Parts: sequence; C-alpha cells; structure tokens
Amino acid sequence: MLIAGFPAGAWGTNCYLVAPAAGEECVIIDPGHQAAEGVEETIRKHRLKPVAVVLTHGHIDHVASVVPVCGAHDVPAWIHPEDRYMMSDPEKALGRSIGMPLMGELTVGEPDDVRELADGARLSLAGLDFSVSHAPGHTKGSVAFRMPEAADVPSVFFSGDLLFAGSIGRTDLPGGDMDDMLASLARVCLPLDDSTVVLSGHGPQTTIGRERATNPYLREVAAGPGSTQGAPRRGM
Repeated sequence: MLIAGFPAGAWGTNCYLVAPAAGEECVIIDPGHQAAEGVEETIRKHRLKPVAVVLTHGHIDHVASVVPVCGAHDVPAWIHPEDRYMMSDPEKALGRSIGMPLMGELTVGEPDDVRELADGARLSLAGLDFSVSHAPGHTKGSVAFRMPEAADVPSVFFSGDLLFAGSIGRTDLPGGDMDDMLASLARVCLPLDDSTVVLSGHGPQTTIGRERATNPYLREVAAGPGSTQGAPRRGM
C-alpha cells in the first residue's frame, strides 16, 4: 500500500494520498489550504489516478482545496452532513473572520459532486476499504477513517483533528464540545489495537499503543470519568 502525505498551507494540515500501489487509483484525504499543488506533485510522482476526496471535517484548513482538486480530476467529495455547510461558509464555522488576504486565496464553495458520510459506513474506493466513524468533539461532523490490517501492513487510522501525537483537537470553536470529544476518544480510539498507525490532521504519525500510554487525554478516558488535564489542544 502507498500512503503519501505532506503538510500544507498556513496551518500545516496533513493531506494524504492513499493507493494500493504506485501507478494505481488513489483517494485524497483532506486537501486543505494551499494543498492543490502538493496533490498534483504527488500524483505525478507516483503516477496516481484520483477517484475521490474524503474529508475528516469541514474546517477550512482541511477543505480549502477541495473545489480545485475535485474539479481537476472530476471526482466526488465525501463529508459528514453536519459539516457540509462549512465548505461554503468557512467563517461561520470558525465564529470569526479568517482574514481577507487569506480569503482571497481560497475557492469557497462545494465541488459539483458532494456525497455524505454516515457513522459505520464502509467505503470501497480505489480498491481500498475505509470504515467511517462519526467522532464529534472538534466539530459536530468530524469523522475518522480506518483501514483494516492487511498482509504485513498494520491497520491505519486517519484521525483528522480527533487525536494527535500527544494531544487532541481543540473544542472551543463553533460545534466543538469537550464532552463529545472525550466520548469520541473513548468510543472510537480506545477499542483500536495498539499496533494501529495513527495519521492525524496535524503533526507526526503515532500509534494507538503509544497514545494509550502517553497521551494525557486518552489516558484520562481510559481511566474513567474525571477532569482532563495535559497537553495543549491543537488544530484550527
């Protein structure tokens, strides 16, 4: 399996291209701010053919390049219905202006083909299987994608801004909720095998085992009810 990722734009948001191998169809995950050029470079480098864009949530740092990327390759975008409005109204999603100079660089709106994700759905795209887990907390429509273990490849978990190496996504923007975040961590992350590779929306890759042992938020939910203290939360 091929997973090619790179941080993009003002917020360093990780965009991933996933394919069975070089020279085959691929899925693009979270083409955010200024990601279009990196997407095209990765496609050329690995001779890939995109078949879909899938989105972990609707914040502008994860969706800003959806329209040009989908348009260039005539592919659909998948997003949870509770975050769909953010593609057309990013400032409402943040509760504040993100700045006129930055807005001038963005193509705000929906691509021609938008499809909605649901909790428990299974997507078969580019010869790959993704299971969808609704994981509210960072936004109401946040989701995570998991690919099952195969051959010598461990399970891979695209966590978006749910879980980071050493931290979690922020919950202070519109639609964010700490109780929902903790419930999502407990329901979606804790049951995963320790060997599961976590590819998050920001920062380096990690594993569920490492986070179970060291992440203060995951340790908190594993221990049961109580106050959450620890590393600063991240994500836009």
